[in-house]
Amino acid sequence: MAELGKQLTDYRLTTAKIVYHMPDYREILQEFIWQDYDVAPKFPALTKFLDFWTREIDGKLHSVYVAKKELITPGDYRFADFEGTLQ
Repeated sequence: MAELGKQLTDYRLTTAKIVYHMPDYREILQEFIWQDYDVAPKFPALTKFLDFWTREIDGKLHSVYVAKKELITPGDYRFADFEGTLQ
């Protein structure tokens, strides 16, 4: 239920693909997927996680790709392509 409350206060499901260098083999890149509810465009939760990463984890960051998705949206509607009578 807490996630619903967050979504109603501008939080969106945020997914980040974090690409980093392996600690022992710097030429090899590894991916890590992070997902949580966060607020765009500043992404405070992701920023906090990346700060933790740079302080505590040996793998040096290469790049971070971010996507967000609103889960609660107005209803979608479509018009009918055909109108007719079946007998």
